[in-house]
Amino acid sequence: PAVTSPCKILKCNSEFWAATSGSHHLGAEEAPEFCTALRAYAHCTRRTARTCRGDLAYHSAVHGIDDLMVQHNCSKDGPTSQPRLRTLPPGDSQERSDSPEICHYEKSFHKHSAAPNYTHCGLFGDPHLRTFTDTFQTCKVQGAWPLIDNNYLNVQVTNTPVLPGSSATATSKLTIIFKSFQECVDQKVYQAEMDELPAAFVDGSKNGGDKHGANSLKITEKVSGQHIEIQAKYIGTTIVVRQVGRYLTFAVRMPEEVVNAVEDRDSQGLYLCLRGCPLNQQIDFQTVRAAQATEGRARRKGPSLPAPPEAFTYETAMAKCREKLPVEDLYFQSCVFDLLTTGDVNFMLAAYYAFEDVKMLHSNKDKLHLYERTRVLTPGNVAPTGTHPTLWVALLCLCWLCLL
Repeated sequence: PAVTSPCKILKCNSEFWAATSGSHHLGAEEAPEFCTALRAYAHCTRRTARTCRGDLAYHSAVHGIDDLMVQHNCSKDGPTSQPRLRTLPPGDSQERSDSPEICHYEKSFHKHSAAPNYTHCGLFGDPHLRTFTDTFQTCKVQGAWPLIDNNYLNVQVTNTPVLPGSSATATSKLTIIFKSFQECVDQKVYQAEMDELPAAFVDGSKNGGDKHGANSLKITEKVSGQHIEIQAKYIGTTIVVRQVGRYLTFAVRMPEEVVNAVEDRDSQGLYLCLRGCPLNQQIDFQTVRAAQATEGRARRKGPSLPAPPEAFTYETAMAKCREKLPVEDLYFQSCVFDLLTTGDVNFMLAAYYAFEDVKMLHSNKDKLHLYERTRVLTPGNVAPTGTHPTLWVALLCLCWLCLL
């Protein structure tokens, strides 16, 4: 079912930016027109306050309005009609290529001599979460949940039921807020929803604004309506957002230094990419998968059990997932789980693209695949499950002695 948000903050944003396009080039005599548009913007946000209470883009807009009021010495009282100001002139900062060194993370942000350690987080499917510490979980997390919240950006996802009455959920909305950073970028908000994957921030721009380092934050459209990439070079971060079928996937590559840049470390437990889903929101899909396989075997032995409502049996789901995911790791198992749960083949593609993003974004190629018992595997996941490598060496030596 289509999800229609009653929050109209995007409309407020677009009206303000349409009214003030090019306002940073205005002379002092035109400042009152900017203040008029800003008051109209504030009035619009107040009208939608009740329905936008849990929306990150709304709260970002409210704080942004307050900052702009102070910067331009605008009075909160006065006319609120929206004059159409001048459009952006040719050669605006959208095309600016020069950036100060501080806006390049690898050159300036990390002050120590060691190379930065990059981490990865991804969310896809029903939904499945890979955290910055390579923990893999399947979660319920219906509604709005924070994925990332540090000193530089916030990411929030909204998950909705795939089918009426189903416990299966998928990501229907994504909001990313890049906070203003020194002389590099202005605050920017990106928002995507089901059937709407914009190739620009909510203000219509595709870079970090009017500062010298604007191009250290850029959006690139890889496939229209299906795949966008956001490069935030000033914090060494790459974000990939896809729409697969009707739902969204998220993947990020971020330096550990940026991940841990928070003012309130005690509240970090709320952020899914760092700490994972709360225990009461986690699903042990291996147990569910085993039950589904057992049910499938019982069904073959006799006609007593009814056929499942989904389009896939355990065997056909396994075969379908092998088409794109030949290695039976947790991405493969997630694919099987999602096909059995939803019957939607697009979830197989979501798992496939999630793994493709891991291959592109993860800095440790030995940790691309994850298996059910990752804690006892050596780097590269080559040791037999549950067996320590030292024990295997001892067994081989024993066998050799026996042969002598």
